[in-house]
Amino acid sequence: MESLSGTSLFITLLLSVSCLVQIQAANKPDIKFCYSQSSPCFKKKIPCPYECPSAYPTDPKAKVCYVNCNSPICKAECRNKKPNCNGPGSACLDPRFIGGDGIVFYFHGKRNEHFSLVSDQNLQINARFIGLRPAGRARDYTWIQALGLLFDSNTFSLEATPVSTWDDQVDHLKFSFNGQNLVVPDGHMSFWECPETRLRVQRTSSRNSVMVDIPEVAEVSVNVVPVTKEDDRIHNYQIPQNDCFAHLEVQFRFHGLSSNVEGVLGRTYQPDFENPAKPGVAMPVVGGEDRYKTTSLLSADCGACIFSPVKASEPKESTVMEYLDCSGSSMISGNGIVCRK
Repeated sequence: MESLSGTSLFITLLLSVSCLVQIQAANKPDIKFCYSQSSPCFKKKIPCPYECPSAYPTDPKAKVCYVNCNSPICKAECRNKKPNCNGPGSACLDPRFIGGDGIVFYFHGKRNEHFSLVSDQNLQINARFIGLRPAGRARDYTWIQALGLLFDSNTFSLEATPVSTWDDQVDHLKFSFNGQNLVVPDGHMSFWECPETRLRVQRTSSRNSVMVDIPEVAEVSVNVVPVTKEDDRIHNYQIPQNDCFAHLEVQFRFHGLSSNVEGVLGRTYQPDFENPAKPGVAMPVVGGEDRYKTTSLLSADCGACIFSPVKASEPKESTVMEYLDCSGSSMISGNGIVCRK
């Protein structure tokens, strides 16, 4: 009887150990890699922290694992999936920027026009501004309504769709890639990805929030929000009844910008940049409308633009959206649309 009892105990212990191993394996942190040969972390195995073991967590509130491949530290860190409007590289409100130098400034531009936020050899990011000018105002109130990204010979855009009354249960984001509309299904973790370019658009909440990733180039966190009645009251925007001016809150993270990078935000990443924003001023406004104005959301023709990718002269197929495989992907849990040949 004692022998049987001992055997049962031994089996129970084995099962417990087995379950423990399975639990530990399930929670084992992801291993991240940097694929650019210019990165000091090139092909190094970088484990994610246990506090944020995955770059694609299933919990909408969980932080994600992130590696800055340009840092010699080669260590993963935890960060929020949504834009931090008080962090470097952000553009929120009307619009309030925080540069790469950590200094806050405002750039109002003009409503219904386009401006270069970042212009580098291999990357161009433009913004479309919307706004209004109430009677008696000397300038427009403006917000960022759309972003246009150019990289290699590709174009990608996302925009907040106009709406009179805000509804959190409705998605207000519209996307396009190389001139073709694309759909990212509603739902946390849903994504669209193109293996040819490795461009990935992933929802960071069920609706109205996404993260756009161009590996080794840039990452953009985006929220769509309305101008609230409280904002309207505080700032006296005089928002009309038929438009809540849905706009974007964004935060950028860049990989390997050149020392000559330009743009309203990009220039703040220059090593010797001296910010013209006056310290101590409650609302430091900087100019540059003439230097950074582009003719369209996907043009790189501003006076200060330097976008000139090496691969731009190599034509690529423009029919990516014609062979979409909508069956999903096993890369991560969640729904996905992957473009494949």
